[in-house]
Amino acid sequence: MPIQQLKHQLLEKKALLERQMAAIHRDFAQGRDADSAEQAVERENEQVLNSLEQHAATELAQISVALQRMEAGTYQQCQQCGEDIAIARLAAIPFTNLCIRCAS
Repeated sequence: MPIQQLKHQLLEKKALLERQMAAIHRDFAQGRDADSAEQAVERENEQVLNSLEQHAATELAQISVALQRMEAGTYQQCQQCGEDIAIARLAAIPFTNLCIRCAS
């Protein structure tokens, strides 16, 4: 798989995560219902949304670093040992920064 194709995948995933985070922020901005029973459900939903937002933010950060590494020409280089990261590993986890040996 060519690096350009991986870059395209990362950019698509980045856009998707940004849309998800915007939707989560819109949901938070709506406020709470006056009904106390409904508020309990909303609090549970907020916990789920907070978890989803944290996961999306983490993945966005990893994608941003991977894109920066692409621009710097170090995308395929393991950040721990300096060896090349196998293309198959990058295809499976495009934002990884470790070769399979270092990740184990």
